[in-house]
Amino acid sequence: MFNKNWQKLIIGIAFAILLAACNSESGSKAMLISGRGIVAENGMVTSAHPLASEVGAQILAEGGNAYDAAIAVHFALAVVYPGAGNIGGGGFAVYRKADGEYGSLDFREKAPKSATETMYQDDKGDVIPRLSSFGSLAVGVPGSVDGMMQLYEKLGSLPFKKLVQPAIDLAENGFPLTEKEARKYNRSQESILLANDSTTYYYNGGKWKTGDMVVLPELAEALKLIRDNGRDGFYTGETAKNLVEEMAKTGGIISQEDLDDYHSVWRTPVEGTFRDYKVISMPPPSSGGVALLQLLKGSEAYNFGEFGHNSAKSIHLMTELERRVYADRATYLGDPDFYDVPVKMSLDRNYLKGRFADIRMDAKTDSHDIKEGEVEVIESTETTHFSIVDKDHNAIAITTTLNGIFGSKVYVEKSGFFLNNEMDDFSAKTGVPNQFGLVGGEANAIAPEKRMLSSMTPTILEKDGELFMVVGTPGGSTIITSVYQAVMNVTEFGMDIQEAINAKKTHHQWLPDLILYENKGLDSTVIQQLEQLGHTMQERGTLGQLNAVTVLSDGSLQGGSDPRADNTAVGVN
Repeated sequence: MFNKNWQKLIIGIAFAILLAACNSESGSKAMLISGRGIVAENGMVTSAHPLASEVGAQILAEGGNAYDAAIAVHFALAVVYPGAGNIGGGGFAVYRKADGEYGSLDFREKAPKSATETMYQDDKGDVIPRLSSFGSLAVGVPGSVDGMMQLYEKLGSLPFKKLVQPAIDLAENGFPLTEKEARKYNRSQESILLANDSTTYYYNGGKWKTGDMVVLPELAEALKLIRDNGRDGFYTGETAKNLVEEMAKTGGIISQEDLDDYHSVWRTPVEGTFRDYKVISMPPPSSGGVALLQLLKGSEAYNFGEFGHNSAKSIHLMTELERRVYADRATYLGDPDFYDVPVKMSLDRNYLKGRFADIRMDAKTDSHDIKEGEVEVIESTETTHFSIVDKDHNAIAITTTLNGIFGSKVYVEKSGFFLNNEMDDFSAKTGVPNQFGLVGGEANAIAPEKRMLSSMTPTILEKDGELFMVVGTPGGSTIITSVYQAVMNVTEFGMDIQEAINAKKTHHQWLPDLILYENKGLDSTVIQQLEQLGHTMQERGTLGQLNAVTVLSDGSLQGGSDPRADNTAVGVN
Protein backbone atom coordinates (compact mmCIF):
# COMPACT_ATOMS: atom_id res chain seq x y z
CA MET A 1 0.00 0.00 0.00
CA PHE A 2 1.29 3.47 -0.85
CA ASN A 3 2.08 5.61 2.19
CA LYS A 4 0.63 8.95 3.28
CA ASN A 5 3.41 10.84 1.51
CA TRP A 6 2.28 9.28 -1.77
CA GLN A 7 -1.32 10.29 -1.08
CA LYS A 8 -0.25 13.86 -0.33
CA LEU A 9 1.88 13.86 -3.46
CA ILE A 10 -0.92 12.95 -5.85
CA ILE A 11 -3.33 15.44 -4.31
CA GLY A 12 -0.66 18.11 -4.48
CA ILE A 13 0.02 17.35 -8.11
CA ALA A 14 -3.68 17.54 -8.91
CA PHE A 15 -4.01 20.98 -7.39
CA ALA A 16 -0.87 22.11 -9.20
CA ILE A 17 -2.52 21.05 -12.45
CA LEU A 18 -5.65 22.97 -11.58
CA LEU A 19 -3.47 26.06 -11.09
CA ALA A 20 -2.10 25.51 -14.62
CA ALA A 21 1.46 24.79 -13.62
CA CYS A 22 3.70 24.02 -16.54
CA ASN A 23 6.41 21.91 -14.94
CA SER A 24 6.72 19.75 -11.87
CA GLU A 25 9.58 17.73 -10.47
CA SER A 26 8.79 14.86 -8.11
CA GLY A 27 11.69 12.71 -7.02
CA SER A 28 12.86 10.75 -10.04
CA LYS A 29 9.81 11.72 -12.11
CA ALA A 30 9.34 14.61 -14.51
CA MET A 31 5.85 15.75 -15.50
CA LEU A 32 4.86 17.99 -18.34
CA ILE A 33 1.29 19.21 -18.13
CA SER A 34 -1.00 20.28 -21.01
CA GLY A 35 0.70 17.99 -23.50
CA ARG A 36 4.15 19.51 -24.01
CA GLY A 37 6.48 16.72 -25.03
CA ILE A 38 9.14 15.61 -22.56
CA VAL A 39 12.17 13.36 -22.67
CA ALA A 40 13.17 10.85 -19.97
CA GLU A 41 15.67 8.02 -19.62
CA ASN A 42 13.95 5.37 -17.49
CA GLY A 43 10.31 5.26 -18.47
CA MET A 44 7.39 7.18 -19.93
CA VAL A 45 3.65 7.15 -19.27
CA THR A 46 1.16 9.14 -21.34
CA SER A 47 -2.53 8.99 -20.48
CA ALA A 48 -5.74 11.01 -20.47
CA HIS A 49 -5.43 12.24 -16.88
CA PRO A 50 -2.43 13.62 -14.95
CA LEU A 51 -3.14 11.57 -11.82
CA ALA A 52 -3.32 8.33 -13.81
CA SER A 53 -0.03 9.16 -15.56
CA GLU A 54 1.56 9.93 -12.21
CA VAL A 55 0.36 6.59 -10.82
CA GLY A 56 1.96 4.77 -13.73
CA ALA A 57 5.23 6.67 -13.40
CA GLN A 58 5.32 5.90 -9.67
CA ILE A 59 4.99 2.19 -10.43
CA LEU A 60 7.88 2.43 -12.92
CA ALA A 61 9.99 4.38 -10.42
CA GLU A 62 9.43 1.65 -7.82
CA GLY A 63 10.73 -1.06 -10.14
CA GLY A 64 7.62 -2.13 -11.98
CA ASN A 65 7.64 -2.88 -15.69
CA ALA A 66 5.48 -1.31 -18.39
CA TYR A 67 2.75 -3.90 -17.87
CA ASP A 68 2.57 -3.29 -14.13
CA ALA A 69 2.24 0.41 -14.85
CA ALA A 70 -0.48 -0.22 -17.44
CA ILE A 71 -2.60 -2.14 -14.96
CA ALA A 72 -2.21 0.60 -12.35
CA VAL A 73 -3.06 3.31 -14.90
CA HIS A 74 -6.13 1.41 -16.07
CA PHE A 75 -7.58 1.15 -12.58
CA ALA A 76 -6.66 4.75 -11.77
CA LEU A 77 -8.50 5.96 -14.88
CA ALA A 78 -11.58 4.06 -13.70
CA VAL A 79 -11.60 6.47 -10.74
CA VAL A 80 -10.45 9.83 -12.10
CA TYR A 81 -11.73 9.55 -15.69
CA PRO A 82 -15.09 7.75 -15.37
CA GLY A 83 -16.48 8.88 -18.72
CA ALA A 84 -14.15 6.37 -20.39
CA GLY A 85 -11.81 4.85 -17.82
CA ASN A 86 -13.60 1.84 -16.46
CA ILE A 87 -14.13 -1.48 -14.82
CA GLY A 88 -17.47 -1.74 -16.62
CA GLY A 89 -16.18 -1.64 -20.18
CA GLY A 90 -13.48 -3.29 -22.26
CA GLY A 91 -10.69 -2.71 -24.73
CA PHE A 92 -7.56 -3.91 -26.48
CA ALA A 93 -3.84 -4.06 -25.72
CA VAL A 94 -0.80 -4.46 -27.95
CA TYR A 95 2.51 -5.15 -26.24
CA ARG A 96 6.15 -5.59 -27.21
CA LYS A 97 8.75 -6.96 -24.80
CA ALA A 98 12.32 -5.72 -24.74
CA ASP A 99 13.47 -8.98 -26.38
CA GLY A 100 11.20 -8.36 -29.38
CA GLU A 101 8.34 -10.70 -28.45
CA TYR A 102 4.96 -9.10 -29.12
CA GLY A 103 1.29 -9.93 -28.84
CA SER A 104 -2.20 -8.53 -28.34
CA LEU A 105 -4.96 -8.97 -25.79
CA ASP A 106 -8.63 -8.72 -26.68
CA PHE A 107 -10.68 -7.79 -23.61
CA ARG A 108 -13.52 -6.44 -25.71
CA GLU A 109 -17.02 -6.83 -24.29
CA LYS A 110 -19.35 -9.60 -25.49
CA ALA A 111 -23.04 -9.69 -26.32
CA PRO A 112 -25.06 -11.34 -23.52
CA LYS A 113 -26.27 -14.88 -24.08
CA SER A 114 -29.83 -13.59 -24.43
CA ALA A 115 -28.94 -11.17 -27.24
CA THR A 116 -30.56 -11.62 -30.66
CA GLU A 117 -29.78 -10.28 -34.11
CA THR A 118 -32.98 -8.20 -34.23
CA MET A 119 -33.13 -7.07 -30.59
CA TYR A 120 -32.98 -3.39 -31.54
CA GLN A 121 -35.60 -3.58 -34.29
CA ASP A 122 -39.36 -3.04 -34.07
CA ASP A 123 -42.05 -5.31 -35.51
CA LYS A 124 -41.53 -3.75 -38.94
CA GLY A 125 -37.80 -4.40 -38.89
CA ASP A 126 -36.87 -0.76 -38.36
CA VAL A 127 -34.12 0.11 -35.88
CA ILE A 128 -35.49 1.69 -32.69
CA PRO A 129 -33.54 4.93 -32.07
CA ARG A 130 -31.12 4.92 -29.09
CA LEU A 131 -32.11 1.46 -27.85
CA SER A 132 -28.62 0.11 -28.63
CA SER A 133 -26.80 3.13 -27.16
CA PHE A 134 -28.73 4.25 -24.06
CA GLY A 135 -29.88 2.32 -21.02
CA SER A 136 -29.37 -1.21 -19.78
CA LEU A 137 -30.18 -3.04 -23.03
CA ALA A 138 -27.13 -1.34 -24.59
CA VAL A 139 -24.68 -2.97 -22.17
CA GLY A 140 -22.23 -5.65 -23.27
CA VAL A 141 -20.61 -8.07 -20.80
CA PRO A 142 -17.63 -6.13 -19.35
CA GLY A 143 -14.11 -7.32 -20.12
CA SER A 144 -11.75 -4.85 -18.45
CA VAL A 145 -11.12 -6.61 -15.14
CA ASP A 146 -10.56 -9.99 -16.77
CA GLY A 147 -8.26 -8.27 -19.25
CA MET A 148 -6.14 -6.70 -16.52
CA MET A 149 -5.87 -10.05 -14.75
CA GLN A 150 -4.81 -11.79 -17.96
CA LEU A 151 -2.23 -9.07 -18.58
CA TYR A 152 -0.89 -9.41 -15.04
CA GLU A 153 -0.65 -13.19 -15.13
CA LYS A 154 1.31 -13.15 -18.38
CA LEU A 155 3.49 -10.06 -18.02
CA GLY A 156 3.23 -8.52 -14.54
CA SER A 157 6.07 -8.45 -12.02
CA LEU A 158 5.10 -6.49 -8.88
CA PRO A 159 2.46 -7.80 -6.43
CA PHE A 160 -0.99 -7.29 -7.96
CA LYS A 161 -2.30 -5.61 -4.80
CA LYS A 162 0.30 -2.89 -5.22
CA LEU A 163 -1.01 -2.10 -8.70
CA VAL A 164 -4.64 -1.62 -7.63
CA GLN A 165 -3.94 0.27 -4.40
CA PRO A 166 -3.31 3.71 -5.96
CA ALA A 167 -6.78 3.63 -7.53
CA ILE A 168 -8.29 2.65 -4.19
CA ASP A 169 -6.48 5.55 -2.50
CA LEU A 170 -7.81 7.99 -5.08
CA ALA A 171 -11.38 6.73 -4.72
CA GLU A 172 -11.30 6.56 -0.94
CA ASN A 173 -9.41 9.76 -0.12
CA GLY A 174 -10.75 11.82 -2.99
CA PHE A 175 -9.26 13.87 -5.80
CA PRO A 176 -10.00 17.34 -7.20
CA LEU A 177 -11.86 17.77 -10.47
CA THR A 178 -10.07 19.41 -13.36
CA GLU A 179 -11.94 22.08 -15.29
CA LYS A 180 -12.48 19.77 -18.26
CA GLU A 181 -13.78 16.91 -16.13
CA ALA A 182 -16.19 19.24 -14.29
CA ARG A 183 -17.61 20.35 -17.64
CA LYS A 184 -17.92 16.73 -18.76
CA TYR A 185 -19.78 15.76 -15.59
CA ASN A 186 -22.16 18.69 -16.05
CA ARG A 187 -22.87 17.99 -19.73
CA SER A 188 -23.98 14.45 -18.91
CA GLN A 189 -26.34 15.24 -16.02
CA GLU A 190 -29.65 14.84 -17.81
CA SER A 191 -28.81 11.56 -19.52
CA ILE A 192 -27.34 10.09 -16.31
CA LEU A 193 -30.56 10.97 -14.49
CA LEU A 194 -32.74 9.45 -17.22
CA ALA A 195 -30.81 6.15 -17.33
CA ASN A 196 -31.03 5.34 -13.63
CA ASP A 197 -33.89 4.63 -11.28
CA SER A 198 -32.53 7.12 -8.74
CA THR A 199 -30.08 10.00 -8.66
CA THR A 200 -26.45 8.86 -8.61
CA TYR A 201 -23.39 10.37 -6.97
CA TYR A 202 -22.50 12.06 -10.25
CA TYR A 203 -25.84 13.86 -10.52
CA ASN A 204 -25.96 17.21 -8.75
CA GLY A 205 -27.98 19.32 -11.14
CA GLY A 206 -24.98 20.41 -13.19
CA LYS A 207 -23.15 22.21 -10.39
CA TRP A 208 -19.76 20.51 -10.57
CA LYS A 209 -16.87 22.97 -10.66
CA THR A 210 -13.10 22.96 -10.92
CA GLY A 211 -11.46 21.83 -7.70
CA ASP A 212 -14.47 19.98 -6.30
CA MET A 213 -13.27 16.93 -4.36
CA VAL A 214 -14.68 13.66 -5.66
CA VAL A 215 -14.85 10.81 -3.14
CA LEU A 216 -16.08 7.40 -4.30
CA PRO A 217 -16.36 4.98 -1.36
CA GLU A 218 -18.49 2.42 -3.25
CA LEU A 219 -15.96 2.26 -6.08
CA ALA A 220 -13.15 1.98 -3.53
CA GLU A 221 -14.86 -1.09 -2.07
CA ALA A 222 -15.31 -2.63 -5.54
CA LEU A 223 -11.62 -2.06 -6.25
CA LYS A 224 -10.66 -3.64 -2.92
CA LEU A 225 -12.57 -6.76 -3.92
CA ILE A 226 -10.57 -6.87 -7.16
CA ARG A 227 -7.32 -6.21 -5.26
CA ASP A 228 -7.97 -9.06 -2.84
CA ASN A 229 -9.73 -11.58 -5.10
CA GLY A 230 -8.57 -10.81 -8.64
CA ARG A 231 -11.05 -11.73 -11.33
CA ASP A 232 -13.48 -13.22 -8.82
CA GLY A 233 -13.68 -9.84 -7.11
CA PHE A 234 -15.64 -8.55 -10.09
CA TYR A 235 -17.25 -11.47 -11.90
CA THR A 236 -18.55 -13.22 -8.78
CA GLY A 237 -19.52 -12.11 -5.30
CA GLU A 238 -20.84 -8.72 -4.23
CA THR A 239 -19.93 -6.70 -7.33
CA ALA A 240 -21.40 -9.27 -9.71
CA LYS A 241 -24.55 -9.42 -7.58
CA ASN A 242 -24.88 -5.62 -7.71
CA LEU A 243 -24.37 -5.56 -11.48
CA VAL A 244 -26.93 -8.29 -12.18
CA GLU A 245 -29.43 -6.64 -9.83
CA GLU A 246 -28.98 -3.34 -11.67
CA MET A 247 -29.66 -5.11 -14.94
CA ALA A 248 -32.84 -6.66 -13.57
CA LYS A 249 -34.08 -3.33 -12.21
CA THR A 250 -33.49 -1.36 -15.40
CA GLY A 251 -34.32 -3.83 -18.19
CA GLY A 252 -30.89 -5.23 -19.00
CA ILE A 253 -30.18 -8.85 -19.95
CA ILE A 254 -26.72 -9.58 -18.51
CA SER A 255 -26.86 -12.59 -16.17
CA GLN A 256 -24.49 -14.16 -13.69
CA GLU A 257 -23.87 -16.86 -16.30
CA ASP A 258 -22.70 -14.15 -18.72
CA LEU A 259 -20.20 -12.91 -16.14
CA ASP A 260 -19.02 -16.43 -15.27
CA ASP A 261 -18.33 -17.27 -18.90
CA TYR A 262 -16.58 -14.07 -19.97
CA HIS A 263 -12.90 -14.50 -20.84
CA SER A 264 -10.53 -12.20 -22.69
CA VAL A 265 -8.46 -13.65 -25.55
CA TRP A 266 -4.80 -13.43 -26.52
CA ARG A 267 -4.66 -12.89 -30.28
CA THR A 268 -1.95 -12.73 -32.90
CA PRO A 269 -1.49 -9.07 -33.89
CA VAL A 270 -1.77 -7.92 -37.45
CA GLU A 271 1.61 -6.83 -38.74
CA GLY A 272 3.16 -5.40 -41.84
CA THR A 273 5.74 -2.96 -43.07
CA PHE A 274 5.55 0.67 -44.03
CA ARG A 275 8.74 1.84 -45.70
CA ASP A 276 11.49 1.18 -43.10
CA TYR A 277 9.10 0.47 -40.24
CA LYS A 278 7.41 -2.65 -38.92
CA VAL A 279 3.85 -1.99 -37.77
CA ILE A 280 2.24 -4.14 -35.06
CA SER A 281 -1.43 -3.47 -34.36
CA MET A 282 -4.71 -4.90 -33.10
CA PRO A 283 -6.44 -7.64 -35.13
CA PRO A 284 -10.21 -8.21 -35.39
CA PRO A 285 -12.61 -7.76 -33.71
CA SER A 286 -10.86 -4.41 -33.87
CA SER A 287 -10.86 -3.00 -37.37
CA GLY A 288 -8.05 -0.64 -36.39
CA GLY A 289 -4.98 -2.68 -37.26
CA VAL A 290 -6.23 -3.91 -40.64
CA ALA A 291 -7.45 -0.44 -41.65
CA LEU A 292 -4.24 1.27 -40.49
CA LEU A 293 -2.05 -1.14 -42.45
CA GLN A 294 -4.24 -0.72 -45.53
CA LEU A 295 -3.85 3.06 -45.30
CA LEU A 296 -0.10 2.88 -44.79
CA LYS A 297 0.36 0.38 -47.62
CA GLY A 298 -1.63 2.62 -49.92
CA SER A 299 0.47 5.60 -48.88
CA GLU A 300 3.69 3.92 -49.96
CA ALA A 301 2.82 4.64 -53.59
CA TYR A 302 3.07 8.41 -53.06
CA ASN A 303 5.69 10.91 -51.93
CA PHE A 304 3.77 12.66 -49.19
CA GLY A 305 6.88 14.41 -47.94
CA GLU A 306 7.15 16.15 -51.31
CA PHE A 307 3.46 17.12 -51.29
CA GLY A 308 3.73 18.71 -47.84
CA HIS A 309 1.79 18.31 -44.62
CA ASN A 310 -1.91 19.24 -44.88
CA SER A 311 -1.51 20.33 -48.48
CA ALA A 312 -4.45 19.82 -50.82
CA LYS A 313 -2.60 16.93 -52.52
CA SER A 314 -1.83 15.14 -49.25
CA ILE A 315 -5.35 15.51 -47.86
CA HIS A 316 -6.94 14.50 -51.15
CA LEU A 317 -4.87 11.31 -51.35
CA MET A 318 -5.40 10.42 -47.70
CA THR A 319 -9.13 10.93 -48.18
CA GLU A 320 -9.26 8.70 -51.24
CA LEU A 321 -7.42 5.96 -49.38
CA GLU A 322 -9.67 6.36 -46.33
CA ARG A 323 -12.96 6.14 -48.20
CA ARG A 324 -11.96 2.77 -49.71
CA VAL A 325 -10.60 1.39 -46.43
CA TYR A 326 -13.73 2.33 -44.46
CA ALA A 327 -15.94 0.79 -47.15
CA ASP A 328 -13.95 -2.44 -46.73
CA ARG A 329 -14.39 -2.16 -42.97
CA ALA A 330 -18.17 -2.08 -43.38
CA THR A 331 -18.10 -5.12 -45.65
CA TYR A 332 -15.55 -7.54 -44.28
CA LEU A 333 -14.69 -7.01 -40.62
CA GLY A 334 -16.18 -8.58 -37.49
CA ASP A 335 -15.49 -11.04 -34.67
CA PRO A 336 -13.12 -13.74 -35.99
CA ASP A 337 -14.59 -16.25 -33.54
CA PHE A 338 -17.91 -16.01 -35.43
CA TYR A 339 -16.98 -14.94 -38.95
CA ASP A 340 -14.15 -15.81 -41.33
CA VAL A 341 -12.61 -12.34 -41.46
CA PRO A 342 -10.48 -12.02 -44.64
CA VAL A 343 -7.48 -10.37 -42.99
CA LYS A 344 -4.92 -11.90 -45.36
CA MET A 345 -6.90 -10.79 -48.41
CA SER A 346 -7.43 -7.30 -47.00
CA LEU A 347 -3.67 -6.81 -46.58
CA ASP A 348 -2.58 -8.54 -49.77
CA ARG A 349 -0.42 -6.25 -51.86
CA ASN A 350 -2.16 -7.16 -55.13
CA TYR A 351 -5.61 -6.68 -53.60
CA LEU A 352 -4.65 -3.24 -52.30
CA LYS A 353 -3.06 -2.26 -55.60
CA GLY A 354 -6.35 -3.02 -57.32
CA ARG A 355 -8.44 -1.41 -54.59
CA PHE A 356 -6.58 1.88 -54.89
CA ALA A 357 -6.02 1.77 -58.67
CA ASP A 358 -8.85 4.14 -59.56
CA ILE A 359 -7.66 6.98 -57.31
CA ARG A 360 -7.29 10.14 -59.40
CA MET A 361 -5.22 13.18 -58.54
CA ASP A 362 -7.54 15.56 -60.39
CA ALA A 363 -10.91 14.57 -58.88
CA LYS A 364 -12.50 12.87 -55.89
CA THR A 365 -14.27 9.52 -56.13
CA ASP A 366 -17.92 9.48 -55.14
CA SER A 367 -18.33 7.20 -52.13
CA HIS A 368 -21.44 5.62 -53.69
CA ASP A 369 -19.28 4.46 -56.59
CA ILE A 370 -17.29 2.41 -54.08
CA LYS A 371 -20.16 0.87 -52.11
CA GLU A 372 -23.83 1.66 -51.60
CA GLY A 373 -24.95 3.10 -48.26
CA GLU A 374 -26.38 6.10 -46.45
CA VAL A 375 -24.97 7.94 -43.43
CA GLU A 376 -25.74 11.53 -42.55
CA VAL A 377 -23.79 12.19 -39.35
CA ILE A 378 -20.54 11.43 -37.57
CA GLU A 379 -20.78 11.71 -33.80
CA SER A 380 -18.03 11.74 -31.22
CA THR A 381 -17.24 9.09 -28.62
CA GLU A 382 -15.56 8.76 -25.27
CA THR A 383 -12.67 6.32 -25.30
CA THR A 384 -9.26 6.60 -23.67
CA HIS A 385 -5.78 5.46 -24.67
CA PHE A 386 -2.49 5.22 -22.83
CA SER A 387 1.01 4.40 -24.02
CA ILE A 388 3.79 3.21 -21.69
CA VAL A 389 7.46 2.30 -22.13
CA ASP A 390 9.75 1.28 -19.25
CA LYS A 391 13.52 1.63 -18.78
CA ASP A 392 14.19 -1.67 -20.60
CA HIS A 393 11.92 -0.63 -23.51
CA ASN A 394 9.13 -3.03 -22.71
CA ALA A 395 6.13 -1.30 -24.28
CA ILE A 396 2.35 -1.41 -24.23
CA ALA A 397 -0.46 0.45 -25.96
CA ILE A 398 -3.94 0.11 -24.44
CA THR A 399 -7.18 1.59 -25.71
CA THR A 400 -10.16 1.10 -23.42
CA THR A 401 -13.68 2.46 -23.42
CA LEU A 402 -17.28 2.54 -22.28
CA ASN A 403 -18.07 3.60 -25.89
CA GLY A 404 -20.13 6.79 -25.47
CA ILE A 405 -19.30 9.23 -22.68
CA PHE A 406 -20.27 7.44 -19.44
CA GLY A 407 -21.30 4.52 -21.67
CA SER A 408 -24.93 3.51 -21.36
CA LYS A 409 -25.22 6.06 -18.50
CA VAL A 410 -26.37 3.15 -16.29
CA TYR A 411 -24.62 3.34 -12.91
CA VAL A 412 -24.12 0.35 -10.64
CA GLU A 413 -24.77 2.44 -7.56
CA LYS A 414 -23.79 -0.08 -4.89
CA SER A 415 -20.40 -0.61 -6.56
CA GLY A 416 -19.80 2.89 -7.90
CA PHE A 417 -19.16 2.44 -11.64
CA PHE A 418 -20.80 3.05 -15.02
CA LEU A 419 -21.59 0.36 -17.57
CA ASN A 420 -20.71 0.46 -21.26
CA ASN A 421 -23.00 0.86 -24.28
CA GLU A 422 -20.88 -1.30 -26.56
CA MET A 423 -23.84 -3.15 -28.06
CA ASP A 424 -24.19 -0.12 -30.33
CA ASP A 425 -20.96 -1.17 -32.06
CA PHE A 426 -22.78 -4.13 -33.59
CA SER A 427 -24.85 -3.74 -36.72
CA ALA A 428 -28.35 -3.29 -35.31
CA LYS A 429 -29.40 -3.90 -38.91
CA THR A 430 -27.24 -4.40 -41.99
CA GLY A 431 -26.48 -1.05 -43.61
CA VAL A 432 -27.86 1.07 -40.76
CA PRO A 433 -25.20 3.32 -39.12
CA ASN A 434 -24.47 3.27 -35.39
CA GLN A 435 -24.13 6.35 -33.16
CA PHE A 436 -20.76 7.17 -34.74
CA GLY A 437 -21.96 6.98 -38.33
CA LEU A 438 -20.25 3.65 -38.98
CA VAL A 439 -22.04 1.13 -41.17
CA GLY A 440 -21.70 -2.62 -40.69
CA GLY A 441 -22.76 -5.77 -42.47
CA GLU A 442 -23.43 -9.42 -41.69
CA ALA A 443 -19.89 -9.85 -40.38
CA ASN A 444 -20.81 -7.58 -37.47
CA ALA A 445 -24.38 -8.77 -36.85
CA ILE A 446 -25.45 -9.37 -33.23
CA ALA A 447 -25.09 -12.90 -31.87
CA PRO A 448 -24.91 -14.29 -28.31
CA GLU A 449 -21.38 -14.10 -26.83
CA LYS A 450 -20.05 -12.36 -29.93
CA ARG A 451 -17.63 -9.44 -29.70
CA MET A 452 -18.65 -6.27 -31.48
CA LEU A 453 -16.45 -4.57 -34.09
CA SER A 454 -14.28 -1.68 -32.93
CA SER A 455 -12.13 1.10 -34.37
CA MET A 456 -9.62 1.04 -31.50
CA THR A 457 -6.07 1.05 -32.87
CA PRO A 458 -3.39 0.52 -30.20
CA THR A 459 -0.20 0.30 -32.26
CA ILE A 460 3.54 -0.24 -31.90
CA LEU A 461 6.17 0.52 -34.55
CA GLU A 462 9.67 -0.89 -34.83
CA LYS A 463 12.59 0.53 -36.79
CA ASP A 464 15.66 -1.59 -37.56
CA GLY A 465 14.38 -4.28 -35.20
CA GLU A 466 14.11 -1.93 -32.23
CA LEU A 467 11.16 -0.25 -30.54
CA PHE A 468 10.33 3.07 -32.21
CA MET A 469 6.79 4.24 -31.38
CA VAL A 470 3.83 3.39 -29.15
CA VAL A 471 0.65 5.19 -30.16
CA GLY A 472 -3.13 5.29 -29.92
CA THR A 473 -6.09 7.57 -29.35
CA PRO A 474 -9.76 7.81 -28.46
CA GLY A 475 -12.20 9.17 -31.04
CA GLY A 476 -14.70 6.55 -32.23
CA SER A 477 -14.65 6.33 -36.01
CA THR A 478 -11.84 8.91 -36.12
CA ILE A 479 -9.40 6.71 -34.16
CA ILE A 480 -8.00 4.98 -37.24
CA THR A 481 -7.41 8.17 -39.22
CA SER A 482 -5.89 9.96 -36.21
CA VAL A 483 -3.36 7.18 -35.61
CA TYR A 484 -2.65 7.03 -39.34
CA GLN A 485 -1.88 10.74 -39.47
CA ALA A 486 0.28 10.61 -36.34
CA VAL A 487 2.39 7.87 -37.93
CA MET A 488 2.57 9.79 -41.21
CA ASN A 489 3.48 13.02 -39.43
CA VAL A 490 6.50 11.37 -37.83
CA THR A 491 7.66 9.10 -40.62
CA GLU A 492 6.80 11.17 -43.72
CA PHE A 493 6.77 14.77 -42.53
CA GLY A 494 9.67 14.62 -40.06
CA MET A 495 7.84 15.76 -36.95
CA ASP A 496 8.69 14.73 -33.41
CA ILE A 497 5.89 13.01 -31.54
CA GLN A 498 4.54 16.11 -29.82
CA GLU A 499 4.49 18.05 -33.09
CA ALA A 500 2.72 15.10 -34.71
CA ILE A 501 0.04 15.13 -32.01
CA ASN A 502 -0.38 18.92 -32.08
CA ALA A 503 -0.77 19.02 -35.86
CA LYS A 504 -4.31 19.61 -37.13
CA LYS A 505 -6.00 16.53 -38.53
CA THR A 506 -8.68 15.57 -41.06
CA HIS A 507 -11.00 12.60 -41.30
CA HIS A 508 -13.04 10.73 -43.91
CA GLN A 509 -14.86 7.45 -43.27
CA TRP A 510 -16.51 6.67 -46.65
CA LEU A 511 -19.94 7.78 -45.44
CA PRO A 512 -21.02 10.50 -44.98
CA ASP A 513 -19.10 11.65 -48.04
CA LEU A 514 -17.31 14.63 -46.54
CA ILE A 515 -13.94 15.63 -45.13
CA LEU A 516 -13.94 16.70 -41.50
CA TYR A 517 -11.15 19.07 -40.53
CA GLU A 518 -10.25 20.45 -37.13
CA ASN A 519 -11.16 23.97 -36.15
CA LYS A 520 -8.91 26.46 -38.00
CA GLY A 521 -6.87 23.50 -39.17
CA LEU A 522 -6.62 24.22 -42.88
CA ASP A 523 -5.59 27.20 -44.93
CA SER A 524 -8.49 28.74 -46.89
CA THR A 525 -6.60 28.13 -50.14
CA VAL A 526 -6.28 24.41 -49.31
CA ILE A 527 -10.01 24.22 -48.55
CA GLN A 528 -10.80 25.89 -51.88
CA GLN A 529 -8.50 23.53 -53.78
CA LEU A 530 -10.14 20.49 -52.18
CA GLU A 531 -13.60 21.81 -52.99
CA GLN A 532 -12.51 22.27 -56.60
CA LEU A 533 -11.61 18.57 -56.64
CA GLY A 534 -15.20 17.83 -55.59
CA HIS A 535 -14.78 17.31 -51.85
CA THR A 536 -17.33 18.54 -49.32
CA MET A 537 -15.62 20.14 -46.34
CA GLN A 538 -16.93 20.39 -42.78
CA GLU A 539 -15.16 22.06 -39.86
CA ARG A 540 -15.26 20.18 -36.53
CA GLY A 541 -13.70 20.34 -33.09
CA THR A 542 -11.16 17.83 -31.86
CA LEU A 543 -10.34 14.75 -33.94
CA GLY A 544 -8.63 12.27 -31.61
CA GLN A 545 -6.62 12.92 -28.46
CA LEU A 546 -3.41 11.01 -29.01
CA ASN A 547 -1.07 9.70 -26.34
CA ALA A 548 2.22 8.33 -27.64
CA VAL A 549 5.86 7.57 -26.88
CA THR A 550 8.78 7.46 -29.28
CA VAL A 551 12.33 6.19 -28.77
CA LEU A 552 14.92 8.77 -29.76
CA SER A 553 18.21 7.95 -31.48
CA ASP A 554 20.10 7.93 -28.15
CA GLY A 555 17.63 5.50 -26.60
CA SER A 556 15.81 8.06 -24.46
CA LEU A 557 12.02 8.29 -24.52
CA GLN A 558 9.90 11.19 -25.70
CA GLY A 559 6.31 11.37 -24.49
CA GLY A 560 3.61 13.25 -26.34
CA SER A 561 0.02 13.94 -25.33
CA ASP A 562 -2.80 16.08 -26.69
CA PRO A 563 -2.77 19.55 -25.08
CA ARG A 564 -6.47 20.17 -25.71
CA ALA A 565 -7.54 17.86 -22.88
CA ASP A 566 -6.08 16.69 -19.56
CA ASN A 567 -3.70 14.30 -21.32
CA THR A 568 -0.35 14.26 -19.56
CA ALA A 569 3.04 12.69 -20.15
CA VAL A 570 5.11 11.75 -17.10
CA GLY A 571 8.69 10.58 -17.50
CA VAL A 572 10.97 8.69 -15.11
CA ASN A 573 14.63 9.78 -14.90
